[in-house]
Amino acid sequence: TTLLRSCCLACVSSYTSLPVDTLVSGTELQAPAPLTIMSRHRNVRGYNYDEDFCDDDVYGQSVEDDYCISPSTAAQFIYSKRDKPPAFAEPLKEEYGEEQPDSSVLTTSVADQEKPKDSPSATSESEIVPKVTKMTVSGKKQTMGFDIPCAFSEENGHSINTPRKGQSIEDAAAAAPVMIDIASKSSLLSQNSPLTEDLCTTIPAMKSVSKSKQKINVKAELEKRQGGKQLLNLVVIGHVDAGKSTLMGHLLYLLGNVNKRTMHKYEQESKKAGKASFAYAWVLDETGEERQRGVTMDVGMTKFETKTKVITLMDAPGHKDFIPNMITGAAQADVAILVVDASRGEFEAGFEAGGQTREHGLLVRSLGVTQLAVAVNKMDQVNWQHERFKEITSKLGHFLKQAGFKESDVTYIPTSGLGGENLVTRSQLSELTQWYKGPCLTEQIDSFKSPQRSVEKPFRLCASDVFKDQGAGFCVTGKIEAGYVQTGDKLLAMPPNEVCTVKGITLHDETVDWAAAGDQISLTLTGVDIIKINVSCVFCGLKEPIKACTRFRARVLIFNFEIPITQGFPVLLHYQTVSEPATIRKLVSILHKSTGEVLKKKPKCLTKGQNALIELQTQRPIALELYKDFKELGRFMLRYSGSTIAAGVVTEIKE
Repeated sequence: TTLLRSCCLACVSSYTSLPVDTLVSGTELQAPAPLTIMSRHRNVRGYNYDEDFCDDDVYGQSVEDDYCISPSTAAQFIYSKRDKPPAFAEPLKEEYGEEQPDSSVLTTSVADQEKPKDSPSATSESEIVPKVTKMTVSGKKQTMGFDIPCAFSEENGHSINTPRKGQSIEDAAAAAPVMIDIASKSSLLSQNSPLTEDLCTTIPAMKSVSKSKQKINVKAELEKRQGGKQLLNLVVIGHVDAGKSTLMGHLLYLLGNVNKRTMHKYEQESKKAGKASFAYAWVLDETGEERQRGVTMDVGMTKFETKTKVITLMDAPGHKDFIPNMITGAAQADVAILVVDASRGEFEAGFEAGGQTREHGLLVRSLGVTQLAVAVNKMDQVNWQHERFKEITSKLGHFLKQAGFKESDVTYIPTSGLGGENLVTRSQLSELTQWYKGPCLTEQIDSFKSPQRSVEKPFRLCASDVFKDQGAGFCVTGKIEAGYVQTGDKLLAMPPNEVCTVKGITLHDETVDWAAAGDQISLTLTGVDIIKINVSCVFCGLKEPIKACTRFRARVLIFNFEIPITQGFPVLLHYQTVSEPATIRKLVSILHKSTGEVLKKKPKCLTKGQNALIELQTQRPIALELYKDFKELGRFMLRYSGSTIAAGVVTEIKE
């Protein structure tokens, strides 16, 4: 025992650095001893473990540590016990009678049966009632997308108490008198809860608002909108390089729609590209390919205002390769400006066979445009000669009269697009004022008559563009041909036969609640896949949908076309924004041009200048209207091998 004791004292002495005598006596064994015992572990506590890891060691580290995140964003995903539970948690538990550790609606209300009304529990009950009404606005239980064990069920509007698991039948029966009947309007809710009164008054108000939307007085609203100014859709047409884009770009600049800074930028960029004279054309030719080639390819659209009109301007391409795009723009127009080049040789090139001046004039008249302003452009290159102006107007006047324009509806205006003469204000040049006393181009645009809008007819909109925008849904642009539309309306897309909902309406880059016939708008749609909607779709109301067919009869006028048209002749049908291959299935009869009398039944072929009744068949279904019902949606054009061969109107829809 003595040997063992001495060995232990020696070991303790070596660890504690205390003499053996001290250990034997038992003195000085106080606080310093534990500190001294831990002294050998100081290296372990101060050890730097980062030195043991290599630079490429990613174990134990988050890959997303390198990404920055704001404190507000991080707070959304960090759980804290201090935060209060979601607002809907208490109403759900209390409404459906789930047991809570502290208190519940059921236990509180049962105890209140035995207490007087002035007791504190009465106030707690009044505090609970508004929480229940938050979940029972419409008088029906809302399950928030998941099932919750329910303390009672409803049958035919009456609440039936059902015992929960672990609750005796006697307890359930005792609780029955104090269960809150959510389906019926309790007197307790109406008296103690001001929130209930607000909700009851708000819901009928919301219903009345939705009803009032359907009863909007569109004509009165149209007069109020834009300060009483009338809406007009204007298309600019003409032969390639006649100066259409430059003319209208300079007009917009002089009207103040393009600021000086932007115009200076266009001038510098066009000089660098070697196209200094195209600076004003770049106002409307926005794509890089159009600016590089110096040719308008698609319909450029913008808006400007005159004294009495709000003009939606459409700059149509003049090149013959882009005639389908030009037809799309002309089909949405009310009036037109035909731009011709006054230069020697240029006017003749556009006006002779193969030029677009003739074809564009025929197209716009066939598509329903009756008012026309002829801008004789580049008059400064012929020194404003009156003789040249008279020569051009005489040739054009004869042709336009044959095309169907009245002389009173056609106006000729000498202009200079690059110089800006006679565009916004009347020119003061002596060379021009000595023989021309007429209006400038802006005054003529202002004097156009606005057509009658088909507001009372069912809603019709032809989609000219479909694209995905930011946010939910996608956008469809086009002109409303008839009727009106409001936010929240249900629409039917034909021929896909898909129902969608209008989420938003944009008119001239401004968000509006409604739009009517004649407006060029952009609709934000939801409830349908964008893959099913294309440019050829027509949107209509659910009550009176448009018909979709592959076979129909039409009355056509054959243009100056040398090849005889026979049964089975392949054509390209252009209808509004639709471009669809078709076949002439049957030649029904040849008609008299003015009276419509049948001259010959079942002809073998049709030649130029003839008026005939034919039957067409398309490869895919298209949405059509009869000309007698919707003039805007009853017209179409037939093209073959790059040239327009006929114009027609729909007379009968087969299938």
